[in-house]
Amino acid sequence: MTRLILFNKPHGVLTQFTDRSSPSPRPTLSGFGLPQGVYPAGRLDRDSEGLLLLTDDGMLQARIADPRHKMEKTYLVQVEGAPDDEALAPLRRGGRSQ
Repeated sequence: MTRLILFNKPHGVLTQFTDRSSPSPRPTLSGFGLPQGVYPAGRLDRDSEGLLLLTDDGMLQARIADPRHKMEKTYLVQVEGAPDDEALAPLRRGGRSQ
């Protein structure tokens, strides 16, 4: 039976279970008591917060996370100030803004 977990990832947490960075590790998913054997299907940046799907089904995880499957995703973005059209253009195309 496939397990699906909807998790509200807080700001400042890495979308992974371990961090071997130095000098000190950053907060990860391991600090939230999630069941063993589930993995994120997708990513949110450390500075992002929001809904994250975790599953123990590797095929489902790959289908959601792999860009070859072109699964549509919607992101809500909060910015400071008023971005101009040049700053918004990469976001409209689905890429990152600098």
